[in-house]
Amino acid sequence: MIKCLKIILILFVCSLIAGTFIQPVKAQCAMCTTAVETNAQSGKTTTNGLNNGIMYLLAAPYIAVAAVGYIWYKKYRRKNVVIDMRDERLHLN
Repeated sequence: MIKCLKIILILFVCSLIAGTFIQPVKAQCAMCTTAVETNAQSGKTTTNGLNNGIMYLLAAPYIAVAAVGYIWYKKYRRKNVVIDMRDERLHLN
């Protein structure tokens, strides 16, 4: 229970720190910006498609890493491992 609370606290603090350093940026090229602005003003739904495409491109690497991590976890975790240690002390001299 304490370990879970520590993890939640760490995640909360990290999210607060990350939230304070967010700055708005304009990272579109001039042609993309004008195309999106004119489509938004004329009432077309091209901007929704552009936003969905950006979200797709943003999510794809995270999904790929999560899939590889899940496969690695399932493949390499060990079940019922017997730890057989000797009772005598180990002398390193």
